[in-house]
Amino acid sequence: VCSTWGNNHFKTFDGDIYQFPGICEYNFASDCSGSYKEFSVHIQRALNHKNHPVIQYILITIKDFTVYLRPKVAVVDGRIVKTPYYSSAMLIESNDIYTKVYAKLGLILIWNQEDALMVELDSKYNNHTCGLCGDYNGVPVYNEFINGAASYNSITYGNLQKISKPNARCEDPDETQALPSCNGHRAECERLLTSSAFDDCQLHVNLEMYIQACMQDKCACNGNEDAFCLCSTISEYSRQCSHAGGRPGEWRTQYFC
Repeated sequence: VCSTWGNNHFKTFDGDIYQFPGICEYNFASDCSGSYKEFSVHIQRALNHKNHPVIQYILITIKDFTVYLRPKVAVVDGRIVKTPYYSSAMLIESNDIYTKVYAKLGLILIWNQEDALMVELDSKYNNHTCGLCGDYNGVPVYNEFINGAASYNSITYGNLQKISKPNARCEDPDETQALPSCNGHRAECERLLTSSAFDDCQLHVNLEMYIQACMQDKCACNGNEDAFCLCSTISEYSRQCSHAGGRPGEWRTQYFC
């Protein structure tokens, strides 16, 4: 599973988590084994009215089909379609919260129509993918951030995944910017992610990675405690936990998230 959520967090197929704040169109995941791509998933983020990054659209190609997704809208080969939409190659479903695409070739895509996207891929694509999701070779940090003797930082790596479009107006993020140290938020993030609702999750998911992501969220939000800053990484932890076979309890309340 590869996912992206919240404050520009990405988790590769091989389990490495990094941040990349680009707002161009990028190759999220595609089949790169030969000249003919069986599938590709491109994403474009934008900042919403609260200055939080959300996914503006997703562009999927599956064999010779093209699917363009926006919140509440699905377009197949240039035509707006009603969901559930069936074809020989795929099924598209949507409700108020999620849009889901099931492709027969071994891909499932789940988007919350806001910030969070998850792509699950059949193991036949091991070592055959490229893009922000990495190469799916089972090694967390390998070709993604190492090129021969040189190593990339995550922003250089992300910029390499940009889809060049002649009329696109978007700046590449600065590759020299370092992430701030956010250790002051560690205790709070630990407390949120080890609440009793998540007791079953620690066996299934690497908790430390989500604590780090939560700390970055807190830093980025500079004390503006809105739902996005607090809840996006906790939501992702909960999704990843249930996907890995864990059972998160009820962690949302009337007053929290």
